[in-house]
Amino acid sequence: MQYSKDVQEMACVKQGTSRGASPIPEEGKWIQSKEIADISGLTHGVGWCAPQQGACKLTLNVKNGIIREALVETLGCSGMTHSAAMAAEILPGKTLLEALNTDLVCDAINTAMRELFLQIAYGRTQSAFSEDGLPIGAGKEDLGKGIRSQVGTMYSTQAKGVRYLEMAEGYITKMALDANDEVIGYEFVKLGVMMEMITQKGVDPATALAKCTSTYGRYNEAVKYINPRKE
Repeated sequence: MQYSKDVQEMACVKQGTSRGASPIPEEGKWIQSKEIADISGLTHGVGWCAPQQGACKLTLNVKNGIIREALVETLGCSGMTHSAAMAAEILPGKTLLEALNTDLVCDAINTAMRELFLQIAYGRTQSAFSEDGLPIGAGKEDLGKGIRSQVGTMYSTQAKGVRYLEMAEGYITKMALDANDEVIGYEFVKLGVMMEMITQKGVDPATALAKCTSTYGRYNEAVKYINPRKE
């Protein structure tokens, strides 16, 4: 290590007491993190690309500084979905520092990694006060039945009003309107559950569709029903 001449000629003043790093909450414990291996926790981060054309929600489950589980969810950019496939292969097994300095292919995913790193490094994880943290697989459980991301998609214009296209419940097939043409409910299909029934349980598609179709709100009281994608 090199010191400048000015520093070499300075008088020596001893360092006073130092209590080390401030402890942060990690999986039900208070930890003085000094090394990457001291970091554990499950949390989420959101990132966006430079033109803000798309966004990424990244979920990582970190144990002793190593990423053990990754969930990459993207929205709004077709290229980003392919980048997510690569990032999901890249992330598990890497340390947090490696992941932070690895090109995860897409700006939005890289930004999500940066934001998520800050949360983890400062003890702001979802599992901060959960004893022993969350098991590997907790990220997958966030997807719920059908193992499908929860997506909300709405479109509207001043001239023609709103169109509900997809809710957390599923794919919207019909919107219910009252006598004033105001929305009072909708019909939806649980796509993830339906596809599981068809592809894994051998259920007839028409039967699966019927079983996975439901309504919300005052759907049955409507005076008019419209297809939000066609009408």
